[in-house]
Amino acid sequence: MPPSTPQATQSSASPSAKQRSGRPSRDAAEQLRERILEAATELLFSHGYGATSIEAIARRARVSKRTFYHRFEDKPALMSAVVVRLIDSLRPPASVPLLDGQSLEEILVHLASLILHAALKPRVLQLHRLIVAEAQRFPDLAAAVAKAGGRQEAVTLISELLLQQKRHGTLVVRDAIFAAQQFLQMVVSLPQMRALGLGHPMTETELDDWAHGTVALFLGGLQNLANRSTMPG
Repeated sequence: MPPSTPQATQSSASPSAKQRSGRPSRDAAEQLRERILEAATELLFSHGYGATSIEAIARRARVSKRTFYHRFEDKPALMSAVVVRLIDSLRPPASVPLLDGQSLEEILVHLASLILHAALKPRVLQLHRLIVAEAQRFPDLAAAVAKAGGRQEAVTLISELLLQQKRHGTLVVRDAIFAAQQFLQMVVSLPQMRALGLGHPMTETELDDWAHGTVALFLGGLQNLANRSTMPG
């Protein structure tokens, strides 16, 4: 049997060498990124933004700082990714439509219920506490959250719904963006404050009543504005 040539030896060793020294697969890279984000989320919420260092996150995730910086430019970029990941986890399953109902009132009640249950998730409340506690000292924290936050998505969705109703002649609205912003504030503000400790958290029945009552008040306000705009003089 002839001896192995250097070329044959190199060829047979090549696949395993590439496997050891090459880049991780897409699945492995995604799992690594998720591990970093989960470690960052836990430390940010338990220790605060200012007290959480890149070194601590890398140590918690069991990666090198070089590996960390290969995926995230700095701490604000990481915070933005943490918020995006959190928002993505709050989205309802694909089988649950965002806009569901026969009338505008039914659609808004359904949407208000989805928004409420997302806004009251424990990690969302933790994020809210983090922003309130540290945004003044760390403006880049608030900027990262504002950039990645899902509030604008909700405003866009609601305003487009209102504009669609306006085009069909079933609703009068002067500023759809402003109306959508006010609707979100009406839906979320008090239930979230109570969940944060300023009162007793609402029960499921209270949340359902809150969604229906808020929508009724919101649509009543729009109708009142429409009546005022058509009054003579």
